[in-house]
Amino acid sequence: MNVSKTPASKTAAPKASAKAAKAASPADTPVDADAPDSTVAAPDSPVRHSTPTSTSNQNSRPAVKPDPKLASAWKTKPGAELTDAEVLAMPDGEYMNDKQVEFFRAKLTQLKEDILSNAGETTEHLREDTSIVPDPADRATIEEEHALELRTRDRERKLLKKIMQSLSRLDNGEYGYCDETGEPIGLGRLIARPTATLSLEAQQRRELKQKMFGD
Repeated sequence: MNVSKTPASKTAAPKASAKAAKAASPADTPVDADAPDSTVAAPDSPVRHSTPTSTSNQNSRPAVKPDPKLASAWKTKPGAELTDAEVLAMPDGEYMNDKQVEFFRAKLTQLKEDILSNAGETTEHLREDTSIVPDPADRATIEEEHALELRTRDRERKLLKKIMQSLSRLDNGEYGYCDETGEPIGLGRLIARPTATLSLEAQQRRELKQKMFGD
């Protein structure tokens, strides 16, 4: 009786393919912790490329329109009660009108009062007698604080002088215009620096000249 034998090559192939499939299964494939995704694709799966996000939505945003309430607030409110945004929203043809003059006068006056109040506090601090502090380190710290405060007050003293000059310019009708060119300084610059006497371009030219000639 002849017994048919299956060739070894035919029986070994299914086992090898089964091992290969098991080795290629995602469950047994190690995951790289530094990979950008949390899953790893099988070797035979197609490579997926990320599609860049379209920026058309960002570019298609409508422009922000100015609030009409801000543009007309100066018509119904006193100049001293106007906010910075309301003054900036005023038409260009109303530059340095009575409402803006009143607005900047109130801003300069408030700045002046703040400086004078700080000066009074400095006087009280300087009256502290450092000789009664037993620890030399604490006494040195207090003296250093006093020196720093004096330097701050000195800068404020110079600023106070400019404030008084700006208030005088308001009375003379010269406030808001460049000393060199006579052109408007601009509301944005005046709000940021109420004591400005030069336009931004004139100030840049002066600073450049000072760097070149050391004047």
